[in-house]
Amino acid sequence: MTVRLRLTLSYAGLLVVAGGVMACILWLVFRIVPNYPFIAANPRDERPAPTRGEILDLTVKLSAYAIGFLAIVGLVGGWFLAGRMLKPLQEITAAAQRASTGALDHRIGLTGIRDEFTDLSDTFDAMLDRLQASFEQYRRFAANASHELRTPHAVMKTMLDVAQADPDHQDVPELVKRLAETNQRGIDIVEALLSLAALNNREVELDPVDLAAITRTALPVLTSEARAAGITVETTLAESVVEGSEILLHQLVTNLVQNAIRHNVGPGGSVAVTLTPGQLVVQNTGPLLDPAQVRTFIEPFAKDRYGAGHGLGLALVARIIETHRGTLDLTANPEGGLTAAVTLPTAQLLD
Repeated sequence: MTVRLRLTLSYAGLLVVAGGVMACILWLVFRIVPNYPFIAANPRDERPAPTRGEILDLTVKLSAYAIGFLAIVGLVGGWFLAGRMLKPLQEITAAAQRASTGALDHRIGLTGIRDEFTDLSDTFDAMLDRLQASFEQYRRFAANASHELRTPHAVMKTMLDVAQADPDHQDVPELVKRLAETNQRGIDIVEALLSLAALNNREVELDPVDLAAITRTALPVLTSEARAAGITVETTLAESVVEGSEILLHQLVTNLVQNAIRHNVGPGGSVAVTLTPGQLVVQNTGPLLDPAQVRTFIEPFAKDRYGAGHGLGLALVARIIETHRGTLDLTANPEGGLTAAVTLPTAQLLD
């Protein structure tokens, strides 16, 4: 039985029950009428007055007709009203069926009086918006991941094919160096993908940690890389105790500063690392960036206009910040470069 049929039978049954109750009340009222012969008000009126029994019989007969009429009205009217009431649900069901086939571009958009159906419709539309955005992001992620993972292997295969075709004229040390660099790039991509997958599939225990100490631990290796690239790193670190994971926050600082070093103007550029209670700001010099483009940097495999890196650094940073219930604000500097501001919940350091 469909919901519409059940509602129709419910409406009709309610009317029949209500009519039956009224008929019983009338029958009981007439039952208490004194049982004596009725006489006409005008003695010259030849039409005899009905007796109580005749009135009861007529009441029962008319009540039966009325109940039958109410049943018919309840079935017809209930079927119509149930259809009107369930029409929004049918639209929601149709949208759900379309979504189950993979079509996520349809929206219900119910209008009219606010009720449970419009609330359900708005909630379903919002869910479709999030699903469509997620599927599009994962589709781009899968396409970019397959491309990025295929590129290093294709490059290595090309170098090996060339070396195999002409082994006598190969600079073996240079070939080994290039193969090692390309292989390391593939390893970096795989490790970043595994880190993202691990963050998406496990809970992280957050404890009070000193972000300043974590930053000081991460900076020596980063400043060495910056020095080799001719970039200066300036730091201003105040005490900052936050709720977090020491390992993940170390990765966060490393990725942010490393991104600022590698996406810079080259020799003569600078990186500024500023830490205040609950906030880490990393600012660098670099090319002019489109503010609309900056918003896509946290997507996996997003790259700047020069295509540097494998595009997973800021995506991993964004996921770490989300795990720590913090916020990430990326702003394109007017003179060029990027400012990344990370805000994390503060805590009290345990003794």
